[in-house]
Amino acid sequence: MKTTSLEHKINVFNRPVNYLIILTLICMTACKPHLSLSGATIPPEAKTISVGFFVNNSALGAPSLSQRFTEKMRDVMSQQTSLALIKTGGDLQFEGYIQDYQVVPIATQSNDQAGMNRLTIKVNVKYTNRFDASKNFDEPFSAFVDFDSTTDIAASEAQLVQEIYRQITENVFNKAFNNW
Repeated sequence: MKTTSLEHKINVFNRPVNYLIILTLICMTACKPHLSLSGATIPPEAKTISVGFFVNNSALGAPSLSQRFTEKMRDVMSQQTSLALIKTGGDLQFEGYIQDYQVVPIATQSNDQAGMNRLTIKVNVKYTNRFDASKNFDEPFSAFVDFDSTTDIAASEAQLVQEIYRQITENVFNKAFNNW
């Protein structure tokens, strides 16, 4: 006795293994983990994020430090989360200030001149999570880059600061969303 195409399709669904596969697929599509593209854990009820302007309270540094850090934070949050970036009052909020900017010698040469210098920037960040106050923090983050003492700081500052800001924003993001 030969089975028709329709009978064959019906027989496929009568096998217990096929039910298990279908059930697994349904469960996988029904579960929605709340992760960003970076793998960060974001509260499922959060829809918006805001990054306030980070004022430069350090005695040194270029006038553009505040604007550049604020933009870097906004870029990181909008690129690595699916939350809507708004100016103020987000479900998740970042604010703070640039606390310190300094260049110090770190290695001397034989003639007591600096062989290497270190640029360090410290930013104080306050994070507020409206849904879980235990995740809130208000603390400093700092990073540094070393450069040859013969390098003109004015000519290379933009690149050095960009690297420091990358490190700091990565650390802030990890602290807020990866519980580091």
